[in-house]
Amino acid sequence: MSIYVKFICLYLNTKNQVLHRQTIFIGSLNASIVHPREVFKEAFRRSAASIICIHNHPSGDPAPSREDIEVTKRLVECGKIIGIDILDHLIIGDKKYVSLKEKGYL
Repeated sequence: MSIYVKFICLYLNTKNQVLHRQTIFIGSLNASIVHPREVFKEAFRRSAASIICIHNHPSGDPAPSREDIEVTKRLVECGKIIGIDILDHLIIGDKKYVSLKEKGYL
């Protein structure tokens, strides 16, 4: 498992096929600053219809933090305005993951 937080986006077409995978941010041991403009800039470049966001928790515990939930809500709001859906935000831990969509945050 990485000791750094990595925030990755999968950019999908209208059939939910992956067009592109991009590491958007690499943060410190416990933080990553995620800006919607960087996430959506690549979506425009690739003409993506939707995005799946993924990041890891170096601690191994995939439970979402308050910041994870806030970032997800901000990305969803931005996506609604510009017409690019955030389908899910997955947090990867040590041999387990949490889907923020399954938890009702999308």
